[in-house]
Amino acid sequence: MSETRVPSVQEVSVLAETFRLLGDPTRLRILFYCLDGPKPVNDIAASLDLSQTLVSHHLRLLRAARLMKGERRSKQVFYQLADCHVSDMLTDMAIHMNEEDAEQEA
Repeated sequence: MSETRVPSVQEVSVLAETFRLLGDPTRLRILFYCLDGPKPVNDIAASLDLSQTLVSHHLRLLRAARLMKGERRSKQVFYQLADCHVSDMLTDMAIHMNEEDAEQEA
């Protein structure tokens, strides 16, 4: 088993800010909605029953935290998770939560 490097104070601060951003249910819903591929703002807003302004605000924060990225296609910007680390973390945590639910029911 390899040893895990202890992050620096600065790295821990950035990580804490990232987790703070992930603590917002709307942002988590946006991330989960985009798990299966790029989506334009209007699709995200309509599917999650949110205003485009609110979705754009959250996307701006998620992009600044490098959790999402946008790609312009013609007149629309399509948003997707930044990389497999973000998608793996989301799916792993969802699986983890379901495991805890199953253990509590047993």
